[in-house]
Amino acid sequence: MITATSFPTPDLARRDPGQDLRVQVFAELQADRAESVRLDLARDWHRLTRLQRVEQLRRTYDALIDWRYHLAAAAPGRLGAGIPMVAERFRTAITRDEPRIDRVGYLGRLRHGATWDEHSRTYVGGTSTPAHEIMLHYGRVAHARMDAAPVDDVLVNRIVLPDGREVLGTTLARGFRATVLAADLVRRVAASGRDASRMETGGDGVYLVTAGPDVRATLETAALYLLADDDALTPDGALPAIQAARYLLVHAPRTYKGSDAVIRVLLVAVGSMLLRRQLVLEHDMDLRCLVGDQASATAMPADTRLAPA
Repeated sequence: MITATSFPTPDLARRDPGQDLRVQVFAELQADRAESVRLDLARDWHRLTRLQRVEQLRRTYDALIDWRYHLAAAAPGRLGAGIPMVAERFRTAITRDEPRIDRVGYLGRLRHGATWDEHSRTYVGGTSTPAHEIMLHYGRVAHARMDAAPVDDVLVNRIVLPDGREVLGTTLARGFRATVLAADLVRRVAASGRDASRMETGGDGVYLVTAGPDVRATLETAALYLLADDDALTPDGALPAIQAARYLLVHAPRTYKGSDAVIRVLLVAVGSMLLRRQLVLEHDMDLRCLVGDQASATAMPADTRLAPA
């Protein structure tokens, strides 16, 4: 049986019991859904062809997007400060003209009790939280990786597919390019009718920009075929397939919001079924993949921490 152990949260104290409870409840909701998906997939998995398994995984992915949207629609709001959460973004497909843009580095809105500072265009003060510390850490990792790259302010993740082809995944951007991306985000939010006056655009954040729809579709298809392969029907063959598929899926989100949870639930459900034991994910799985390169982020420490399912 899949439990919340598969969806760990950081060990640091959040200093906000209400938010801490929300995170714990969300882990339970993900575990319940993953267990339901695992049982559903396991009924016919070994009797299906590889293509039929891929089709079943696509249907499962679609259903998980709908599940995540309804959770967002029922939620009281986002964690931390900042612009209000819009549930519709959890089922809106990412377009070529408006890629999904995320930021790592200093995110003051994730600090407990932080207040808006107009001069710096950031939230300041308050006390740190696990989410804030994680974003700071990956900001440092991103800057270090970019410092070592031949191009100073833009770094594109080169991803090798199982068939040997190479595609360009998520882009990391800082400096002037980050300023342009931040301005584009503000424009988008304002155009949607939301208040963009307190969007954090200051500081030296690194922005993560999704690849185009064609590349993301290619990555998703390759990942699903890995999970559906006959070689993954045994636990020994399953773990390498899960690890490789995870990196591909994280670089191939379908929607502007909620893809992290959707991919986590899918991976835990399929992974636990194939491994015949409960798969445990790192709490920062997505950031490891997006900020790190393929060689360093494919295998993760938690992959060997398998609790009985």
